Amino acid sequence: MDVPVSEDDSFGIEVILTEGETKAPSCPHGPTLLFEKLSKGEERGRRFYACSACRDRKDCNFFQWQDEKVSEARLLARQAENQARRPAFTHQQYCSRFKKFVSLLEDDKKFCQDCQMLFLPGELNAHASHKSRAISVAQLRKPSVLLCPLENKKSNAQYLFTDRSAHFLLNTLAGNGYSKVLCVGTPRLQELIKMRNLDGKHETMKSLLLDIDFRYAQFYGQDEFCHYNMFNHHFFEGEASSAVLQAFLSESDGKKVVMVADPPFGGLVKPLASSFSLISVAVKSMDMPMIWIFPYYFESRILECLPSLIMLDYQVDYDNHPLYKHGKTGRKQSPVRLFTNIPPGEVILPEEEGYRFCSICRRYVWSLNKHCAECNICPSKDGREWKHCSVCEKCVKPSWKHCQSCGRCALPNHPCGQGQGMEGCLNCGSVKHKYKACPLKDGRNPSHHPFLNPRAKRKSGAARKAKKTAAVST
Repeated sequence: MDVPVSEDDSFGIEVILTEGETKAPSCPHGPTLLFEKLSKGEERGRRFYACSACRDRKDCNFFQWQDEKVSEARLLARQAENQARRPAFTHQQYCSRFKKFVSLLEDDKKFCQDCQMLFLPGELNAHASHKSRAISVAQLRKPSVLLCPLENKKSNAQYLFTDRSAHFLLNTLAGNGYSKVLCVGTPRLQELIKMRNLDGKHETMKSLLLDIDFRYAQFYGQDEFCHYNMFNHHFFEGEASSAVLQAFLSESDGKKVVMVADPPFGGLVKPLASSFSLISVAVKSMDMPMIWIFPYYFESRILECLPSLIMLDYQVDYDNHPLYKHGKTGRKQSPVRLFTNIPPGEVILPEEEGYRFCSICRRYVWSLNKHCAECNICPSKDGREWKHCSVCEKCVKPSWKHCQSCGRCALPNHPCGQGQGMEGCLNCGSVKHKYKACPLKDGRNPSHHPFLNPRAKRKSGAARKAKKTAAVST
């Protein structure tokens, strides 16, 4: 059965994060996550396991009902598939190969573009029909440029920082005294740190890259890279890799450590927050400083999971993304922001790029983010200048107008009588909250279920997604 996995309660699916319960089955991406499917008229939704990293079953087709009995034959087939999709070599073997590779003559250093791997002279026949290219020492230092980016937007999409954003992040971290950077899904930041260390002009910084793309194991030592799934806090190399992270986070050397995470934007917020919290727990002396890079319209979900984070106005842009670019105006500005527990006043945004310092908020904001005297904040989230609505008593997007019928601000062509972005609670039908905040959640009353209410007609999945996309873009 193909059950769509979504974090939007209106879709009828909720992520269930369990602790100390039955061990979850595994797919090629590690332990699966448990989800609950809210079914029509049932007092309790049925639970199932699905891939933690892939939300589209075309990318990972693992599916199992929680109460389903799995045959021995199916378990063996699963194990065989998981093993078949493991990397060709262990990290230790990759490191051994890399040492041999760098000792080769310049003409013998080859990279197979089809297999996306460095290969040795003795393996030439295996790649004879493939496209290959010569590799220089400089290119070995920039594997994110050498490797073809993965393109799955929902699981392992690799949108790589521009030099502008990467240098801003590094300069900000160095300026605040951080000398150890945990790079979670940020390979370009890892590269920049290592290149910065080579120039010998700055204090040396240590970095550790955690990434689901095992190809980076070809270029980094075992103390520099761990094959890791940030959606389930899974280390593919087991306890050895987990120990590497623990050693890196140790503050016994007196160095300040910070985490920078750049997850795929289609990823579920709740599992990501759980993984980041588990990493933070390893730093026992304090709350671990972190920067979570994500689109601004996920702010409410992120703060619900990690309320200590604050969203900054800095617009992150990417080399290989068609829309997430800096400097454009209106809707085409990059929606990607920094969520951090570092005090906002300590993050200096570049004035030459259009940021200014608000002396009232004591933080840097985008130039069009004007301070509102009534709200006493710089309210804009999307880079446009927002306006204050005296009736709603808050600032809203410039394209919104106050609707007397709905008693709120919305787009001029909005459907009156419906809550913004909300079809109602799947448990009781109220439009004032969603399922996970429902006061009747633990003792559901089927008679109040919206599926049983003829007036509470649910929209198709395509219609809901179209409405959500329209709301975000405006």
